Amino acid sequence: QVQLVESGGGSVQAGGSLRLSCTASGNSYSSYCMGWFRQAPGKEREGVATIDKFGRTTYADPVKGRFTISKDNAKNTLFLQMNSLKPEDTAMYYCAAANMVWVRCLEYNYWGQGTQVTVSS
Repeated sequence: QVQLVESGGGSVQAGGSLRLSCTASGNSYSSYCMGWFRQAPGKEREGVATIDKFGRTTYADPVKGRFTISKDNAKNTLFLQMNSLKPEDTAMYYCAAANMVWVRCLEYNYWGQGTQVTVSS
């Protein structure tokens, strides 16, 4: 199992950038799928981006070309670089981890506490 703690959220103006970090503790961090999710008030939780142990990434359509997910395995840290931020990106952002079987990510069962991102116009 893995424990996750997010940081780096804050308030920025539209068009600005933020980099979120997720530090992990526990064994076999590099063997997990890692993902960023977000939830705005009154809306359902939305997947933002994922990266698996092979470095394969996925992005939700609204953030493609603006957000980049990456990780530093040596530091047990996951990142989300967010550029060209829009007010609609405002949400609580969560880091999550999923076990892998062979090449597949299973359920995202491990979650951080979240970090708030607010984008103003």
